[in-house]
Amino acid sequence: MEKPSEIGSNKMFGGFNRRYKHTSSTLGCSMTFSIYFPPSLTSSQKLPVLYWLSGLTCNDENFIIKSGAQRAAASEGVALVAPDTSPRGLNVEGEADSWDFGVGAGFYLNATQEKWKNWRMYDYVVNELPKVLAENFEQLDTSRASISGHSMGGHGALTIYLKNLDKYKSVSAFAPIVNPINCPWGQKAFSNYLGSSKSDWEEYDATFLVEKGKKVSTTILIDQGEDDKFLHDQLLPKNFEEACKKHSVPLVLRLQPGYDHSYFFIATFIEDHIRHHAQALKSP
Repeated sequence: MEKPSEIGSNKMFGGFNRRYKHTSSTLGCSMTFSIYFPPSLTSSQKLPVLYWLSGLTCNDENFIIKSGAQRAAASEGVALVAPDTSPRGLNVEGEADSWDFGVGAGFYLNATQEKWKNWRMYDYVVNELPKVLAENFEQLDTSRASISGHSMGGHGALTIYLKNLDKYKSVSAFAPIVNPINCPWGQKAFSNYLGSSKSDWEEYDATFLVEKGKKVSTTILIDQGEDDKFLHDQLLPKNFEEACKKHSVPLVLRLQPGYDHSYFFIATFIEDHIRHHAQALKSP
């Protein structure tokens, strides 16, 4: 496997934001990802990993530049890993025609439709990226991992966690798309990537995965701004909350008055999320 090449580095809170480029065998294109390495206490100390999945139109840099998560990650000794949100540079017809589908809108699924066969962000995040990290960054302990994200990335974090409870210690999300089969963003993405089979759609719907009776023991943390313009037609947190109550899935859903869908909102509450994950990552 080709070693990722470093394409950027900036010191922050005693650690380093480093950006890498590699060729993804899963996606069939060159991909970038960013890692924040907190300052290590000892050279032998391996760092647990928190994956961050970003939302529509984003790449691997938005979270690293805007969230301020590094302050808490440095004090807790947690590495932050931010992948991109879709394959890029494949020049599939129509891939950049709209902001909510195609490039920058991979929805963290494995597409089944031939035209979009390279859109396999689920496999990339769950299988390829952890392998790349384990083989190239010996300071990371990829066996201790948690996952979080925003909007489309919150959808990705929740569904990936619920389908892989053995791989992640905890999950959290900001303004996640929790019931995509019932919102316009999800319906557009799923019909194009997955075709017309609703049973295929349900495999990538967090509310439906909870309805299937997943046995979750670690509390799920979600923050949602009450002034988020996408709250009532796209995000639908109450649907997820009802499913969690029905199936005794521990959920803390915090509705935050006055906050919108932006990184100003994420930056305000990110420290709580880092600590939520650090606690789970450090427990035996």
